[in-house]
Amino acid sequence: MLKRLSISMVFVLGLVVLFAAAPAEAQLGNAGAIEGVVKDSSGGVVPGAKVEISYAVSGYQRETTTGSDGSFRFSNVPFNTYHLVVTTPGFAPYTQDVDVRSSVPTGVQITLKVGAAATSITVEANGGDLLEKDPSFHTDVDTGLTDRMPLESQSSSVSSLVTLATPGVVADSNGLFHGLGDHAENSFSVDGQPITDQQSKVFSNQIPLDSIQSLEAVSGGPPAEYGGKTSLVIKVTTQSGLGVTKPRGTVYSSYGSFGSVTGGFRLAFGGQKWGNFIAANGLNSSRFLDPPELHAIHDKGNEENLFDRVDYNVTSADSIHTNFQYTRSWFQTPNTIDNLNIGVNDPLTGAPLPVQDQRAQIKTFNIAPVWTRLISTTTLFTFGGYVRQDKFNYYPSGNVFADGTGLIPGGSSATLNQQRKLTNAGLRTDVSYVKGKHNIKAGATFQHTFLTENFNFGITDPVFNSPCLDTNNNPVPDITLNDPSQCAGRGFQQNVAANPNAAVPFVPILGCFDLTRATPSPNDACGGTQSTLFPFRGRADIKELALYLQDTISLGNWAFNVGFREDLYRGVVHDSQPQPRVGFAYNVKKTNSVLRVSYSRILETPFNENLILASLGASNPVIVDVIGGASLQQPIRSGQRNQFNAGFQQAFGKYVVVDADYLWKYTHNAYDFSAFGNSPIFFPIAWKNSKIDGPSVRVSMPNFHGFTALVVLAHVRARYFPPQVGGLGATVGQGGSVFRIDHDQAFNQTTHFQYQPWKTLPWLAFNWRYDSGLVASNPLVADFQTAIGANGGIALDGDQQAAIGLFCGNTFATINNPITSCPLTIPQGSTLLKFAANGTNNPDHNPSRVQPRNLFDLSVGDDNLFHGDHYKWSLRLTAINLTNKTALYNFLSTFSGTHFVTPRAYTAELGFHF
Repeated sequence: MLKRLSISMVFVLGLVVLFAAAPAEAQLGNAGAIEGVVKDSSGGVVPGAKVEISYAVSGYQRETTTGSDGSFRFSNVPFNTYHLVVTTPGFAPYTQDVDVRSSVPTGVQITLKVGAAATSITVEANGGDLLEKDPSFHTDVDTGLTDRMPLESQSSSVSSLVTLATPGVVADSNGLFHGLGDHAENSFSVDGQPITDQQSKVFSNQIPLDSIQSLEAVSGGPPAEYGGKTSLVIKVTTQSGLGVTKPRGTVYSSYGSFGSVTGGFRLAFGGQKWGNFIAANGLNSSRFLDPPELHAIHDKGNEENLFDRVDYNVTSADSIHTNFQYTRSWFQTPNTIDNLNIGVNDPLTGAPLPVQDQRAQIKTFNIAPVWTRLISTTTLFTFGGYVRQDKFNYYPSGNVFADGTGLIPGGSSATLNQQRKLTNAGLRTDVSYVKGKHNIKAGATFQHTFLTENFNFGITDPVFNSPCLDTNNNPVPDITLNDPSQCAGRGFQQNVAANPNAAVPFVPILGCFDLTRATPSPNDACGGTQSTLFPFRGRADIKELALYLQDTISLGNWAFNVGFREDLYRGVVHDSQPQPRVGFAYNVKKTNSVLRVSYSRILETPFNENLILASLGASNPVIVDVIGGASLQQPIRSGQRNQFNAGFQQAFGKYVVVDADYLWKYTHNAYDFSAFGNSPIFFPIAWKNSKIDGPSVRVSMPNFHGFTALVVLAHVRARYFPPQVGGLGATVGQGGSVFRIDHDQAFNQTTHFQYQPWKTLPWLAFNWRYDSGLVASNPLVADFQTAIGANGGIALDGDQQAAIGLFCGNTFATINNPITSCPLTIPQGSTLLKFAANGTNNPDHNPSRVQPRNLFDLSVGDDNLFHGDHYKWSLRLTAINLTNKTALYNFLSTFSGTHFVTPRAYTAELGFHF
C-alpha cells in the first residue's frame, strides 16, 4: 500500500508541474507575501510612497517605499492579519487590513485620494485589528520580543523563549519543556520542514535563535498539515537576505557569570532576485547543563552554531530556497557530591578513585532545499526535501570504576558509553489554492528515519550482583567470589532465590559483565571467560507517509477549518489512522470578540530516541535485570488521541486583548520517558491511557507610549492510567492506580513587559515567572517519614537530604549527618520539596511536589549608544534570577533526575550593527 501511494503521489506531482507559470514570486511554507501597486485617483502610479505593515499583538512592523512603477512588495511575511498604511506628500493617508494565511502572495490594489500632506502617521490598531478569526489557539512571537526578552538558557534559547511566551508550557531542566501536559509531544516546522524529534541539550542541538525572524506556537487544534507530535506546533520563519541590496548585520560578544562567553554575527545581503542570511555563534560556559547540586560541579560545555539560508528567484515564477545548519555541542555530565568518590578506592587495585568524568558530544546537521512554483496568481506548488542528523556520543570516565554512583538500582555503580545516531531524510510537497472564500492546501510528506543505537555497559560495584550474603544478610563485597557454590566454604550464605534472606538474588548472566570479578569461575554463565562490557547493538529504519487536505473557509463573520489527514507508520510496529480535523471561529464585531471550537483526531508517532532499546530491550535478560521493575515484551505502538478545544478572544479597545482556550485530550497509548538506571540513556514508554485538560490564557498589551506587556498563564492537569503497555519497565506507576505524571503542574504564569519612553533612550525588559511545582513522582519522597526511612524503606542519603533542605525542627540534614528519625509532633519538611502530609500521599489527588517558585529576570539595553546613523553600537546588561532564588526543576525524576534552577547570573553583551 505504501508503494502504491508513493507512485500515485509522484504521478500527481508530475501533472502539477506541467502548468504554465505566471509572473510572481513564491514564499516558504510558514510565510507569505504582500504585494501591490499604489495609484492616484486618475490611475497614475505613485512612486516613492511609504508603505508600512504591522501586527500590534506581536510587535511585528516593516516598511518600504514604492518603486518607479508604484509597486511594492513585502516578502517572508509570517501568517497573520496586518494593518497596512500608505503615506506620501499631497495625498491623504490610506489604511487597510490585509490577511496573510497562505504562501500564495496576497495582492492589494491601492488608490490614494488627494489630501493634506502627511509628514508622519502613527501605525495604530483598533480593537478589531487585535483579533484573529482563527479556529486554532496560537501565540505569535516576533523579533521585537526575542531581541530583548531575558532568557535563562543560552544553549537552548528557543526552548526558553517558547516556555516564557507560550501559555500552557511547563519549564523543565536542560532546555526541555512540557507542552500542554505532554512530555516532548512538540514539533517544529522550520520554513515548512517538519522536525518532530526532541530539541533539548541532552538529545539534539536546536536551531539558533539568531536565525529566527518570528515564530507561531499553535497550542489549539492543529490543522491537518501537522501530525506526529502536535501538543505544541512551533512554526518558525527564519530570516532572509532576499531584497537586502545593502548588506546589514550584527557582530556581538558577551561575558557573564560561570565564565560564560559568547560571540557571533548575523549577516544579510543580496539583491532583488537572490539573498543570503547567515548566522554563526559560539558559547563556552562552566554551567552548561542544569546540575543536580546547587553549585555546579564538573559542568563545563561549549557549543558552536552555523545557520545559512539562501534564496534565489530563478524566474518570476520559480524560486529555490535552501536552509543549512550545523551545530556541535560538547559538555560534561554534572556530578553530585557522591560522584566525587571521596574515600572510595578502586576495587581491583585499592588505589583512590578519581572524580567521575563523563562527557557527551552532539553533532547536528540539516540541509533543506525547497522549490516553489507559482502556477497562477491563486495557485502555488511546493516541493522540498531535507536531511537531518543527530549524532550523540556519551563517553565514560578514563577509569571506569570512577563512574556512575547510583547509576543502577540500590545506589550501585556502573559504567556505560553510547553512540546513537538518528537520521531523517524526507520529501514534502503541497499545492495551495487561494480564491474567494477558500484557502485550500493539499500535500504529502514522506520521511525515512534511520536509527542506530549502540551502548556498552558494565557493573563496577562488587556488591550489586554478589553471589554471597554475610550473616547480616548483606551482599559480600569480596571480588574473588563469583559463584554461589563458593559461599559455604567461606562461611557465607548463597545469594539465590531459594534463600528467603536474598532481597536481590544473584543473576549469573550479570556476572559476565561485572568488571570487578576479574577471574570468573569456569562454572559461571560466561564459561570462564574474562568479564567484559555488555554490548547492545540496535539498527532500525522507519518509514512514514502522510497525506492531507485542508480548507479554511471565510464566510462573513465565520471562519471554518476543515481537514483530513491519513498517516501510515511503518517502523518496529505498523500503524495507520484516518484523522479528521474540524474547527470554527465566529467574530462578534459589536463586542470585539471571537468565539472558537475545534476537534482533532491525531495519530501520535513513537519517540525515536532509543526506540530500539525500548521496543526490543525487554527481551534481553541483562537489560531487564539492570533496569528493574516490570519487564514488557510489547514494542512501543502509536498513540490515538481525541482532542477538543474551546476558547475566545476579547479585545478591550486598542489597548488589551485576552485570548483564552480550554483543552481536553484523551489518549490511548500515552507516552512518557524513563531511563536506563540513573544514566543519560533515556527511552520511551507507553501507558494505557491519559487524560489531560486545563485552561490556557494569554493577555497582550500592544505598544502604548513605549510600554508593551504580555502575560501567559495556565493550569495543566495530566493524569495517566496504568497498566504500562509498551517499552521497558518503569519505576513508577506500577501500583495499578491513576497517577499524576511528573509534568503535571497546577499553575504557572509569566509576566513580561518592555518599556522604552523614547527611541533615543535605553530600554528595559522584565520577566516574572511563577511555577507551582512539578510532581515529585519518586516513591522515596512520598512524604517526609518515607524520605528519612522511618517507614522501613530506603531513605534519602545525606547528599540528597541536604540538597532539598530537609529539616526536623531546627535541625537541617547535612551530607555527613542525614536525618534518620523525627517525631511526628516536631515541625518537619523540606525547603525545596512540598511533601504530602505523612500517610496521606495519593499519586493522583495528593502527590508530593517541588516547592513553588517566583523567578525574576531583567534586561537593560541601549541599541544606539553613540547615536550613529549607519553604524551603531549596542550594550545590553542581563540579570537572571534577580533574587537568587534557590529552587528545583525536579527531584529524583524517573526521567531526568535532579536539577536546580539557575542561580543569579549576570551577562553583559556588546554589539556592533551595520
